[in-house]
Amino acid sequence: MARRAVTISQATSAVSAALVMLLVLAPIAAVALRAGAAGGAFAAGFGPADRAALEFTVVQAALSALLSAALAVPVARALARRQFRGRGALVLLMGAPFILPVIVAVMGLLSIFGQGGVLNGVLSALRLPRLQIYGLHGVVLAHVFFNLPLATRLLLQGWDAIPQERFRLVASLGMGPREVFRVLEWPMLKERLPAVLLVIFLICLSSFAVALTLGGGPAATTLELAIYQAFHLEFDLVRAALLALVQLALVLVVGAVALRFGRAAGFGAGRGAVRRRWDADARLLRGQDALVLSLAAAFIALPLAAVALRGAGQVLGLPASVWSAALTSVVLALGSTVLCMAAALALAASRGRWAEMIGLLGLAISPLVLGAGLFLLVAPYASPQALALPVTMLVNALMALPFALRIITPEYARAEADYGRLAEALGLRGLARLRYMIWPQIRGSLGFAAGLAAALSMGDLGVIALFADGETATLPLQVYRLMGAYRMETAAGAALLLVVLSFGLFALFDWGGRRNAQA
Repeated sequence: MARRAVTISQATSAVSAALVMLLVLAPIAAVALRAGAAGGAFAAGFGPADRAALEFTVVQAALSALLSAALAVPVARALARRQFRGRGALVLLMGAPFILPVIVAVMGLLSIFGQGGVLNGVLSALRLPRLQIYGLHGVVLAHVFFNLPLATRLLLQGWDAIPQERFRLVASLGMGPREVFRVLEWPMLKERLPAVLLVIFLICLSSFAVALTLGGGPAATTLELAIYQAFHLEFDLVRAALLALVQLALVLVVGAVALRFGRAAGFGAGRGAVRRRWDADARLLRGQDALVLSLAAAFIALPLAAVALRGAGQVLGLPASVWSAALTSVVLALGSTVLCMAAALALAASRGRWAEMIGLLGLAISPLVLGAGLFLLVAPYASPQALALPVTMLVNALMALPFALRIITPEYARAEADYGRLAEALGLRGLARLRYMIWPQIRGSLGFAAGLAAALSMGDLGVIALFADGETATLPLQVYRLMGAYRMETAAGAALLLVVLSFGLFALFDWGGRRNAQA
């Protein structure tokens, strides 16, 4: 029976993996075949502009990933060893930038760091040189704003996974902060950091809106932006397909290298109680943690506040079309979240690195190429406009799958390692195993992953723009249309509504997961 249960689990994982591969590879094959890429694109090779785009993409993604992860370590460490009033709200705030629609977040960053922003106003008053946000440093700044909170949340899960008993043991042995870091925290970081760096690198690799708004010209063009230019400006499907294939190969190579270095820290099971950190009671360390958390909170909260102030007076007067689009976005977000969580659980159950690599395919292909490929596949058989909403739901689930998989897989594997033998001895298999053994161990991570998937779906403006007709719209598409019609005040109010709904869905799922985990 145990062998049969394992076989069923492996079959489910295999089916999920095959569907993901089909959804990713079929659209890019359609684009390549339509363009005749198989015969001519590779012979044409990269031009100077393509090589420059590839170089800039790798440089900005590497810098963004390294800075985000490096800054997240002290922030996550401070959160892990401090219990204070408002800590839950601060942890929740750490999810805000990543779930913001990119164009809305860029508006907030420009309000603080842009040419007419608050910071440059202060620098001018002090007769100091003004900051220039456009170019490589602007792109990296925006990516750190988006990904520092995500890296912090992922690393905080690692600290929370270290059992309370380990900290009590090192305290009884008289170990100080340096020894605790070497014995407990560094092994965990060696396990978690490669995955964190990989996820952030992949996010920055497919950067589009950030590079479009803050890139500053041809010298700061990413592969994603080059793909958009090839499609939208030149309609050069051959070049676009080649760029997409290069991006796919780059992601797969980086993913294979990063996954090779992930190792389980092997702390074992614990009671999971709220921990006291005896090694961090010194006044200097308390002050250090307070400063780190204050700076991180200010860096995140100020652009968010700027977005809120800009649209606060417009929300109640929004037209009915905006509220209808908001309802459509919520329904799509909930549907894509269900699909994403089902696929993530099925792939995590395989406990194989091949499943993780397949799960990363959602980030390996440009969403623009994915949308164009699906359009080419659907058009001969049905109206793309009639299938706009279900196709968008499916693609949103696929795009959120890499993040959900990286959040859920380590906790799923840890639950199996700690309690798998006990579950076998008790005869727990199938749904009973999931309910009584896996679910209690991963529900906090599952809530975080579900919230992230829902928020990403709420803020996505990709495939729907290619498929939707004049009567079909999600809230991000409606904001885009309002901006195109120069109804900027209404667009600001709709953008604030989008932020509230995105953050609300994230908070609801994340709070539900953490609440159940503490029960």
